[in-house]
Amino acid sequence: MTSYKELLKQREALEQQISEARRRELSDAVSQVRALVAEFGLTAQDVFPAGRGAAKAARSSTAGTKVAPKYRNPATGETWTGRGKAPRWIQNESREKFAI
Repeated sequence: MTSYKELLKQREALEQQISEARRRELSDAVSQVRALVAEFGLTAQDVFPAGRGAAKAARSSTAGTKVAPKYRNPATGETWTGRGKAPRWIQNESREKFAI
């Protein structure tokens, strides 16, 4: 059975091997990417189209989207989507008569 100190030495050796392997593979990956960029004449805009916030925007693509109105006040023409707090003109009223 191996002792605690021996296991710690093994872990340290493994962490060093992992670090070296990551460095090598990262270097290879960067070389491959650079070769592809050069081969196809790609630009940063081709590879990363919408800049830094693209990934975040893609994840929350539904946030902030416009919704078609469902209700209209016949007196003023004001509309409401049916989301959020109801406007005064539709409160305590049957919404069916305001439906668009």
